[in-house]
Amino acid sequence: MNQSDAPVLHPTRIDMPLEIRLYMLTLLQQTLACTIVLRSYVKQAFWNVKGEDFLPLQALFATLATELDGYTDLVADRTAALGGVARGTAHMAVTASTLLEYPGDLVAGLAHVRALAERFAHYATVIRADITHAADVEDANTAHLYTEISRGIETRLRGLDAHLHQ
Repeated sequence: MNQSDAPVLHPTRIDMPLEIRLYMLTLLQQTLACTIVLRSYVKQAFWNVKGEDFLPLQALFATLATELDGYTDLVADRTAALGGVARGTAHMAVTASTLLEYPGDLVAGLAHVRALAERFAHYATVIRADITHAADVEDANTAHLYTEISRGIETRLRGLDAHLHQ
């Protein structure tokens, strides 16, 4: 991590040791980056999907994008509560994300669903691990936030998987 990637800290009255705040801010920033990038993948699918399932898939993708917007706000709010600065520009997100790049040439509905399901699955795995990381340092509020995101993402992943098995 270079100097510009180090978390910026502002005073907060949250009673949490500095090293734990820094650790959680690093996790939250990674989550923010991945969430922003995942939303951009969903929008890529929304804009480019073609085929007989066009309308229902566009509706599904719009719902996914809206939910991911909500998650970015939750993560950014928690970051600010811990005295951090949310690094949420597109460039910042792309450079910090661990998600695989989204194929730029997809148009078929099932191809988009499959590509999104793969990326949602990776994201879900990371979020579940972050629940544990937050709980391990006794940050119940961040663990709860990650649990809320995990429930929503796994529900949507189930829907994507079900669509692939029609």
